[in-house]
Amino acid sequence: MSESVLTAVAWPYANGPRHIGHVSGFGVPSDVFSRYQRMVGNRVLMVSGTDEHGTPIQVQADAEGTTPRELVDRYSRVIQDDLVGLGLSYDLFTRTSTDNHHRVVQGMFEGLWKNGYVFGEKTLGAISPSTGRTLPDRYIEGTCPICGYPSARGDQCDNCGNQLDPADLKEPRSRINGEVPEFRETEHLMLDLPAFSQSLAGWLDTRTNWRPNVLNFSRNLLDDLRPRAITRDLDWGVKVPLDGWRDAPMKRFYVWFDAVIGYLSASVEWAERSGDPDAWKQWWCDPQASAYYFMGKDNIVFHSLIWPALLLGQNGAGDKGGTPGEFGTLNLPTEVVSSEFLTMSGSKFSTSRGTVIYVGDFLREFGPDALRYFISVAGPENQDTDFTWDEFVRRTNFELANEWGNLVNRSVSMAAKNVGAVPEPTRPEVADAELLAQSRAAFTTVGAHLQRSRFKQASTEAMRVIGAANAYLSHQEPWKRKDDPERRDTILHTALQVVQDANTLLTPFLPHAAQKVHEALGGTGVWAAQPRREEVGAGSSADLGTTHSVLTGDYAHEQARWESTPIPVGRPLARPTPLFPKLDPELGETGPSWAPIKRGE
Repeated sequence: MSESVLTAVAWPYANGPRHIGHVSGFGVPSDVFSRYQRMVGNRVLMVSGTDEHGTPIQVQADAEGTTPRELVDRYSRVIQDDLVGLGLSYDLFTRTSTDNHHRVVQGMFEGLWKNGYVFGEKTLGAISPSTGRTLPDRYIEGTCPICGYPSARGDQCDNCGNQLDPADLKEPRSRINGEVPEFRETEHLMLDLPAFSQSLAGWLDTRTNWRPNVLNFSRNLLDDLRPRAITRDLDWGVKVPLDGWRDAPMKRFYVWFDAVIGYLSASVEWAERSGDPDAWKQWWCDPQASAYYFMGKDNIVFHSLIWPALLLGQNGAGDKGGTPGEFGTLNLPTEVVSSEFLTMSGSKFSTSRGTVIYVGDFLREFGPDALRYFISVAGPENQDTDFTWDEFVRRTNFELANEWGNLVNRSVSMAAKNVGAVPEPTRPEVADAELLAQSRAAFTTVGAHLQRSRFKQASTEAMRVIGAANAYLSHQEPWKRKDDPERRDTILHTALQVVQDANTLLTPFLPHAAQKVHEALGGTGVWAAQPRREEVGAGSSADLGTTHSVLTGDYAHEQARWESTPIPVGRPLARPTPLFPKLDPELGETGPSWAPIKRGE
């Protein structure tokens, strides 16, 4: 029976191009999951967009001598180019600067306010002495007052995981220019997080299938929930719909508050664009629907505690009770799928520190599927993982080129040369049946891993089938059976059937190569659909008021299905081109010219 599956993907910040550390957390895992869910017949809604508000955007705009609007317009397109190039199959990838998003954020706030989960409070705000602007919490560093970590951020300590306030830090300093911030009294609206402690604890107790790192981290934070500001002194962002606030020139919602609501606003926008404004409700209001959230580990707290608190508050289901707001009773996350960090020579990818490999550069030289495969099979699924060029070259050459590419090439080439089409299996033997049984069984094994977002295990099991098929061909030696064409053709048919099965198993990981293999096997039409950029005009309530672009795609008509289907006998075949070109081993020692390995690493 078909299910409604929401894939909610963390919103990349529109202040620069993405590096491969970014897409290892939010991008590739979410797409592998979504493609699998579509292949099994579920109704998938994969949404996200560029996160475009907040002081960091203003800071970056100042640094580049432009306006926040011009900055986000430019970087939104750069990020879209990266995500399209990777083949991330968004149903809608939009922006937080749309009128639709502003309206949904304000509607969520009104539900929280009505139910008593927001209150006003005078606080100390961190101000930059040189600019007079609010410094965002994440732009302030200092020593954690709890564990003594010297590089704690103003909102959270990455060492002990506790929520912080910038005023609590010892020896605070601005990450922008190193100056000591001034703390001035200002009034802000606060989310009453302690008013969700019981309801959040009860909900987390039901999340028994989460990755242990996510569940344990979230439970450990429950005892230290404190009110958290949801507004900022800033003129770039979503306005507060309250008397005395809506016309204030320097009061906007804090970017973290409006960004997490983007999952809902993007779904609402998708529904409006589809022609059925209520279509979003089947993913958000149907208790049988499921919702999976994908991000890096630095975003866990926002998705496992804060976003669920906002949903509970809007639903009237926090510790204080209440009534559902404008959007009805909204589903909480089924699972928060967080990846650890992809590092480079032991250091977290960092643009500011020059430790970076940009997605665009990577795609131009190596294409999308080699990166997708590396992230899936060797990425930071459960622990920090170091990216090295040596390991990338090894995985590409020995697994993609030698194992998978070679199996496709020699199977199709031999059949094309000897028969010119998919041959008929007239002389089956036990070895054929054993390999075919292993190939069919892999759909259950690999599928179970993908359902649980165990991408390493899933890709490894798929490659195990490929290894078995290569061993089968080497043992059966069809190239030596010119005098026994019936047995030769049976072997080749078996190999081609397993190639087709393996291609299906690998489609979520390697959608671009999967299309090529589909065609090499004589298939026509779209096997694995790809996203596209669409220009949308002004005039709709879901638009910016100006022409801008979104990512979307037509995935309903792709042919890929999660099952073994018989390969048609007699389908014409031609000699294929290499699937994955081998990389020069020297690349593993030097790196490419645009990301060279630094001396001493």
